[in-house]
Amino acid sequence: MNLLYFAWVRQKIGKSEEQLTPPAKDVASLIAHLKNLGPNYTEAFADLSRIRIAVNQCHAGLDASLGPDDEVAFFPPVTGG
Repeated sequence: MNLLYFAWVRQKIGKSEEQLTPPAKDVASLIAHLKNLGPNYTEAFADLSRIRIAVNQCHAGLDASLGPDDEVAFFPPVTGG
């Protein structure tokens, strides 16, 4: 799974993208897994009302299903250049 981080989400995590094979079947379980990767991830995903999600370049919710070859992007509600 290819994970992409934009704007302040990228700044908090410290990278713009990474490849993972998380034990996640949906976006909510992916975020729960990411929060366990360290304090940077915990801080980035502390307030989910401040994060938007796209799965394969389509806006998605926490209940969106995930597969191993999916691209998941995390970004704030307003992202600039």
